[in-house]
Amino acid sequence: MWNEPYLETCCRSALHRLSLSGRHGRPHGLKDEPCLERLTRKGLACVGEDSRFHITQDGEVRHRSEVLKQK
Repeated sequence: MWNEPYLETCCRSALHRLSLSGRHGRPHGLKDEPCLERLTRKGLACVGEDSRFHITQDGEVRHRSEVLKQK
């Protein structure tokens, strides 16, 4: 049964960019900020002490399964 909230294509792309950014994170003010905010509300991203978006452990799991298609 599908129990994860659907991610739009733009949000999957933002999740992938967030993963690629690693420990540096993604700053505010970019075109994908609305998606980064959505990912934050879903618990897949967070805003760190540096005021940048970072991927969470749940986000890493979701990235592996949905973007990289790994089990």
